[in-house]
Amino acid sequence: MSENYDLAVIGSGPGGYVCAIRAAQLGLNVVCIDKRGAHGGTCLNVGCIPSKALLHASEVYHETKSSSSMGINVDNVSINLQEMMNYKEEGINGNVKGIDFLFKKNKVESIYGLAKILSSNQINIKLNDGSEKLIEAKNIVIATGSESASLNGIEVDEKKIVSSTGALSLEKIPEHLTIIGGGYIGLELGSVWSRLGSKVTVIEYLDRIAPGLDGELSSEFQKILKRQGIEFIVGAKVTGVEEKSDGLSVQIENVSSGEISTLDSSVVLVSTGRVPNTTGLFDDDLGIQLNEKGFIKTDKNYRTDVEGVWAIGDVIEGPMLAHKAEEEGVAVAELIKGKPGHVNYNIIPSVVYTNPEVASVGLTEEQLNESGTGYKVGKFPFLANGRAKVNKATDGFVKILSSDETDQILGVHIIGSQAGTMIAEVAVAMEFEATAEDLAHICHAHPTLSEAIKEAALASDNRALHM
Repeated sequence: MSENYDLAVIGSGPGGYVCAIRAAQLGLNVVCIDKRGAHGGTCLNVGCIPSKALLHASEVYHETKSSSSMGINVDNVSINLQEMMNYKEEGINGNVKGIDFLFKKNKVESIYGLAKILSSNQINIKLNDGSEKLIEAKNIVIATGSESASLNGIEVDEKKIVSSTGALSLEKIPEHLTIIGGGYIGLELGSVWSRLGSKVTVIEYLDRIAPGLDGELSSEFQKILKRQGIEFIVGAKVTGVEEKSDGLSVQIENVSSGEISTLDSSVVLVSTGRVPNTTGLFDDDLGIQLNEKGFIKTDKNYRTDVEGVWAIGDVIEGPMLAHKAEEEGVAVAELIKGKPGHVNYNIIPSVVYTNPEVASVGLTEEQLNESGTGYKVGKFPFLANGRAKVNKATDGFVKILSSDETDQILGVHIIGSQAGTMIAEVAVAMEFEATAEDLAHICHAHPTLSEAIKEAALASDNRALHM
């Protein structure tokens, strides 16, 4: 005999668990199904949270070692990698327990097992204890997230050739870490191990790293990381990785010339993007359609081609970001309840949590030029910011792009300390269709790094005060 629910959410990552909580707040009888056996999905268990823990720990280590210029002398600073990994696990466990508490508070039922959608209202679950269970739900939300993309001929063993998951749990600091792919994930993990003592080489197929960023930001980002000791090989592809007695040999082909070279490495991180996680989730004849990239097709309200089945997060088109999935989770819960759920996809910030951080929201210069939109540029360097100077955090700048006709803010791009926090201010401004002049009129506390935002807004009208 099957159990009945108003809503079954498959996946308890940021999109899934937020969707379940919001639906329960709206009075629906909700069950959340997850195969992992712990809530939080990839983000909390083997992604966003553990990577930020290691980024923070490695930053503290690096700052401690280099603090003598501020009169802080610490002798014999060392790393206990196992203790660092324990610290990471404590952060994961604390967040998992937090979701458990929220589910209990909101009366969301949990089932741990592998779900398969049989029909528009039936799900079979292979429970983690080996048994099976059939449930029925008036609505089903697919929030199963994504998994690391693979490369042909390169087999990930999570020991010497690792995905992002393995790179978060290495048993020792690699002498030489080679990263295939110059995207956000690889650069964050490369920063961790570089600060802890690894030689790090990033190999990127395109001619610049973080290709989704505004071009000027990407160029500055690469220069800063290079100064920090990370090496880059761009315009190149990895054609194979061969295991040797003393490590790995990475075969590299120059994209333009076809020239072949090799690189010796201790560990190779395959970080070439992520793909939707839909394998075995439903029968092909169910009627749920995928596009050519494997994403589930939905309409603008997250409905699949099967009535009552919805999809959100990394399994549908759009930026693969936890906060994007969360917003979709809230929106779809409200739509199911008959409310006007909505996500503004023009204002979804993205952040690279290196040091300095890189944050963007809205359009890049390249996108504006491609569309033929007229725009102004206002820039202000952190080198001219008083707080950044005393913090010894002068790398980077704030860049504001605004319409040359209306002055409305079209995009903001920041590279600098605390960029991920500062981007929220401009995201709020853009949500209310503010102009660069509006930002320039806002009184910012002094001394703060966020004064650079005001100055960049002033600079768009050629009247920056401190430059």
